Amino acid sequence: MKLDPSSDLYKMRHSAAHVMATAVCRLFDDVQLDIGPPTEEGFYYDFDLPHRLAPEDFDAIEAEMAKIIAEDQPFERIEVTRDEAKKLINDMGQRFKIERLADIPEGEAITFYRNGDFLDLCRGPHVDSTGKIRSFKLLSVAGSYYRGKETNPMLQRLYATAFTNDKQLRVHLKQMEEAKLRDHRKIGKELDLFSIQEDVGPGLIHWHPKGARIRSIIEDFWKREHFRAGYELVYTPHTGRSKLWETSGHLGFYRESMYAPMQIDENEYFIKPMNCPFHIKIYQSNKRSYRDLPLRWGELGTVYRYEKAGVLHGLLRVRGFTQDDAHIFCTPEQIEDEIVRVIRFAIGMWKTFGFEDITAYLSTRPAKAVGDEAQWQQATDSLEHALKTEKIPYEVDAGGGAFYGPKIDMKVKDAIGREWQMSTIQFDFNLPERFNMTYVGKDNQEHRPYMVHRALFGSMERFFGILVENFAGAFPLWLAPEQVRVLPLTDRQIPYAESVTAQLKAAEVRATMDERADKVGAKIRTAQMEKIPYMIILGPKEEEENKISLRSRTDGDLGAMPLDLFMERLAEETATRGAVRVTADAPSA
Repeated sequence: MKLDPSSDLYKMRHSAAHVMATAVCRLFDDVQLDIGPPTEEGFYYDFDLPHRLAPEDFDAIEAEMAKIIAEDQPFERIEVTRDEAKKLINDMGQRFKIERLADIPEGEAITFYRNGDFLDLCRGPHVDSTGKIRSFKLLSVAGSYYRGKETNPMLQRLYATAFTNDKQLRVHLKQMEEAKLRDHRKIGKELDLFSIQEDVGPGLIHWHPKGARIRSIIEDFWKREHFRAGYELVYTPHTGRSKLWETSGHLGFYRESMYAPMQIDENEYFIKPMNCPFHIKIYQSNKRSYRDLPLRWGELGTVYRYEKAGVLHGLLRVRGFTQDDAHIFCTPEQIEDEIVRVIRFAIGMWKTFGFEDITAYLSTRPAKAVGDEAQWQQATDSLEHALKTEKIPYEVDAGGGAFYGPKIDMKVKDAIGREWQMSTIQFDFNLPERFNMTYVGKDNQEHRPYMVHRALFGSMERFFGILVENFAGAFPLWLAPEQVRVLPLTDRQIPYAESVTAQLKAAEVRATMDERADKVGAKIRTAQMEKIPYMIILGPKEEEENKISLRSRTDGDLGAMPLDLFMERLAEETATRGAVRVTADAPSA
């Protein structure tokens, strides 16, 4: 959740960023300052200095920060004219601050904040004094291009966090440690799920067989549930003429995030960054009546967007990805029911994957917006009413909507309490106007349909990354790329193991056999490390009695049982997408 600038936590973290910058300036020479904002996770400050900051410097910086906090220096707000600001900055020799000063619009107050000897161009707000800053911790240092542009100088970004008490800080640091263990990039490599090949291109994902198997399971589920929910699926091209993107406005507003055009038959074509214009063209392929509406069209459409190298992050921030996209075209009278349907659909999908803790953020009309104000109000009311109807906790971001319509962002918490944005339900009053979309109403007149953009998972890549971290790679049975591994005790049991494996595969169980010459203990350890849900151990006794010895990834040894019983329980667990305990004396399903 975005920090509220008026909140005590925002003020404290903002102030802590200034204290950290003060400490760096005390400890090192020739420090050039850029910016130091608070964030959802903590705060950072960007520096340019000859010394290469490293974790070995953190103790000294934290000790100096503690001294500054103990000094209880007041934060003094100083308002100046633009010329006075220029003189102050020039006297300090802070070249980045001159450019930041130019960003402040004419007529807006120009303010500095002073604590002790440290003075910084800053709009605030801050706590009263450095003594109000509580529990803090430096976290890491990384490179960051000035203003995020790769052609600009590389600065050093020092990350830290602060909380109102030690307990909150300890909980956060523990969560960060757990997050490191669950890092999808690390687990993805260990389990051979995906890779990013730099010689192919950063931000472009290669799905390996195991990862592709999980993705296929998710996509099959997604398609099946969409058909059940009254959607139809469409497929659209990967590229389109520049005229399409001019009409949609992408070339005017989104050009920097689009890849360079291709020249084909004397026309410019752009690879698509979004699917929406294509869905609109399908809508316009026929004359539409109110009797045709609502239309619910979904697509697993692969799009490409230019993201700066500095923000790419495994599966979570990429350049090529598959959106689980959908668009709803309906009449004004239908819109409230459609929003309720979308929210229920989204919640049902998430709960299937184990996400139960759900919150929402409602963004309303900004100062500059397209579309009739009455339409905006109806759309906003329908979003809010749907949230209330479904009893979903939500916060209102007043004026935070896009210029083309209000929206709901829905977020879930994962197994270690981190919040992830999943679904967006976005009204759009812009594209129907730009494409002159119409339908014939009951009055036999043409009307403009309401258009809603809707994504449940956002993208398959990002959602998969979240799933990897949520389950720490230990996928539930229904998602596991390999559900059962058969482990013959010796070479003599290989024929029996082959028969068991064949029966499992015939029942559409994802099973493999480990026929290596290793001892069974080593095979079990390998299967545990690869997070296989079930292991079947087959020795002379099991072969003689025509049974299996079963071992669970989570519960250990489950005893001997007939293969048929295990397969029945597997089918039940897979069908319910739950955890069914399998034991030797388990009743038949």
